[in-house]
Amino acid sequence: MQKLNDFLLLIDSYIGSGPWFVYLLLGTGVFFTLYLGFPQFRYFKHAIRVVTGRFDKKTDEGDTSHFQALTTALSGTVGTGNIAGVALAIHMGGPAALFWMLVTALVGMTTKFVEVTISHKYREKDEKGMIAGGPMYYMRKRLNIKLPNKKVINTGKWLGAFFAGATILSSIGTGNLPQINSISNSIFATFGIPHVITGGILAVLLAFVILGGIKRIAQVTSRLVPGMALVYLVGAAAVLIFNYDNILPSIVSIFSDVFTGTAATGGFLGASVIYAFKLGVNRGLFSNEAGQGSAPIAHAAARAHEPVSEGMVAILEPFIDTICICTLTGLVLLSSGVWKDKVENTFQSTDMIILSGDYNQGSIADKERLYSYLDGEAVLPNFTGNLSVDNGAIEENVTIIHARSIAEDVRVMVGNVPFSGILQAENGRLSGLSAAVTFRGSSLIHSAPLTAEAFTRSHFGNWGQYIVSIGLLLFAFSTAISWSYYGDRAVTYLAGSSYVIYYRIVYVGLFFIAAFTDTTIIWTLSYITIAFMTIPNLIGLLLLHKEIKTTIRDYWIQFRDEWPGEKSSR
Repeated sequence: MQKLNDFLLLIDSYIGSGPWFVYLLLGTGVFFTLYLGFPQFRYFKHAIRVVTGRFDKKTDEGDTSHFQALTTALSGTVGTGNIAGVALAIHMGGPAALFWMLVTALVGMTTKFVEVTISHKYREKDEKGMIAGGPMYYMRKRLNIKLPNKKVINTGKWLGAFFAGATILSSIGTGNLPQINSISNSIFATFGIPHVITGGILAVLLAFVILGGIKRIAQVTSRLVPGMALVYLVGAAAVLIFNYDNILPSIVSIFSDVFTGTAATGGFLGASVIYAFKLGVNRGLFSNEAGQGSAPIAHAAARAHEPVSEGMVAILEPFIDTICICTLTGLVLLSSGVWKDKVENTFQSTDMIILSGDYNQGSIADKERLYSYLDGEAVLPNFTGNLSVDNGAIEENVTIIHARSIAEDVRVMVGNVPFSGILQAENGRLSGLSAAVTFRGSSLIHSAPLTAEAFTRSHFGNWGQYIVSIGLLLFAFSTAISWSYYGDRAVTYLAGSSYVIYYRIVYVGLFFIAAFTDTTIIWTLSYITIAFMTIPNLIGLLLLHKEIKTTIRDYWIQFRDEWPGEKSSR
């Protein structure tokens, strides 16, 4: 399994984690921002009016309202990325990573606008009369190649099928398995409820929601999204009020480190400009999904008589998801200081490296060498051989690196009892380690545990972790709901609506199983499938840029004719 995971990571290093992917993603957003004249700013006020239903007509076709489509799409994006993703980005790239997340969201507002607009334009009805839409439909209809002899090659059909297949895999790898795994782990750590019980209860609830189709999904998400945002807002506000004197310095650090990188501070060993850039952009995409092509599937169901108005609604998504919620999480992490503080925790084997020799946290030279090593710019001797452990203490001259920090007060335990014996390590990694043996000590932490720790640094104290657990439960569960709809629309495209019920059954079954199994490989697979969705969608948008601009122009002409009393944002 580890070899398979390493192979998938190798593939991802050339695709989604490759530098070219970041430039394609940002470049597309920047191109349309300039080409359309900064629509994320000019149309923002109009977008708010549209989502309120101000310009709706009784003859509009669709299965949901603008607001329900917005909350359905938001429930698919507002999830673990807002709690765990931001924490991971700052943990690895420092405060500057949050800046690049915000930049990604800012240009992503335009990307969401154009991808929803063109996808909504080519939506259609399935054999059951339900609205079906998404990038695969515009690909099939508009991305065919016309040869000089007027012969048409159906490239769009196959490109749409490729996108739909990637959507199904991503619905499981992004919206399903990792979400319930995060929920069950968080609930177990906070409340002690067994993983299988959490998985069973939520699987039943998930089945009840998604078997009802898009109308029930929209009804649930339109109530769940505002509620979960309110819970999270209260907890975050408590942390910021408690650490109010650190808010301004935190904001300054987000921007001051952008072009210099973040220097080592506390347990944080530092991060380069490029590292923060890559982390911020990748986590930004994972958070708001701009350009991925998932949101257009939800928006396709919205009642509208033309496509651009629904594209207007989509402008609000990255703003709410990343610029608002992710910024809030980032300020909580930075103002509390938890991002650079070592805390007592149980080490994850995937985050742990054993180095030969002794490296001192107080040595500038040692910190610089470790920083270069962790960023892949230098080589240090990884430990290979036997580790002698006596009453929990390692006797060899080694340094344990956990979560990109020098671990302190390291103890090897079996349950709550100190371990004595021999452990084997190969190239810095433990081999043949029993699941009962764990490493504990003080180190940096990341992802959801880091956010949970930050929430305890307020007037709530230890109660703050419950807010994160509840927030993660609501966020991640709503993500699973929305991605089930994305997957069933992809199944409809590939095989027809009669096969959707089988997909939903499998989706719920895997949701239950993932509550108590390791999903490391699924996370890795999700990185690849996200890229497989995003790349053809971005290329399609760029190829259709003239049609998109013409469609927007026609919208404003029609708008002025139908609503002469309204001010145009054109």
